[in-house]
Amino acid sequence: MSVSNIRGLAPEVLGPTITVGEILVEIMATTVGTGFLAPQPLVGPYPSGAPAIFIDQVARMGGSAGIIAGVGNDDFGRLNIERLRSDGVDVSAISIIEDKPTGSAFVRYRPDGARDFVFNITHSAAGDVRMTENAHALVERAGHIHVMGSAFAIPGVAEILNHAIQTVKRRGGSVSFDPNIRKELLDAERGRRLLDDILAVTDLLLPSGEELLVAADRTDEAVAIMKLLDSGVSEIVLKRGRKGSSFFGRDHKQIDAPAFTVDEIDPTGAGDCFGATYLTCRRIGMEPERALLLANAAGARNVTRQGPMEGVSSLAELESFIATTRTESVHE
Repeated sequence: MSVSNIRGLAPEVLGPTITVGEILVEIMATTVGTGFLAPQPLVGPYPSGAPAIFIDQVARMGGSAGIIAGVGNDDFGRLNIERLRSDGVDVSAISIIEDKPTGSAFVRYRPDGARDFVFNITHSAAGDVRMTENAHALVERAGHIHVMGSAFAIPGVAEILNHAIQTVKRRGGSVSFDPNIRKELLDAERGRRLLDDILAVTDLLLPSGEELLVAADRTDEAVAIMKLLDSGVSEIVLKRGRKGSSFFGRDHKQIDAPAFTVDEIDPTGAGDCFGATYLTCRRIGMEPERALLLANAAGARNVTRQGPMEGVSSLAELESFIATTRTESVHE
């Protein structure tokens, strides 16, 4: 039996990893400052959207991958579809929506490193994800589904994910969850219930920083980890940014992996590349320690490129990166 079976992560033999959510283009200001209140030079468009970045990285790592999403019948949509297709993603379940533009995000960095965004998602094709015949076929083939917390802001996505999760689980497949939901969105009873429902079927949880505490509704890291593992989560992989990452298993095993020392150019997509790399490595049976190191490398390498999908990596590229890049000390 493979390691992935033991840990509850469906192996590749069951079918592809799939995800659901927004596809968009990102257009970036070349100046540092606040907002978009004056004309300024821009670069882009870059293919983007957290689910798209994630699934592109799965494919670049050699995993079988597909996405359910929507784009407009425009150059931005074609840019994204061709990029995903060329990297090996199954794009058959991406709807081309005639009367809506492809989603977009304009981004500008502030002097403190924070970012200002102007989004067009809700009223674009990115906010119109449809369960087409091709989407149904993709779900029926899938062995794993990755859930992005941000996708729940799109109308109808919760129902699509619920159907996909039930179908994949019925086939013996598995679920990963990146709970990138802000705490204020969970204050309402529906938000908390939605999060708890996803956690109840999650095999691999991929929180960043305080998202772990929000997910567990606890204030202490160790207590939060124990609660989530006791509730049925098989693995927790905590992204700690510049402090690396940590694995927690149901056998109470903890593994820490250091971050890599790089010059950051654009952090967008680093967490998605991290999660996709870790998951893909585990689905092919790689041990957590090695998967964690490769995931750290994927996140670090991604931030050295401008554009959220420009730093996606193959396994060979990650091996070379690890061999030539210095690591930080493991978190204290």
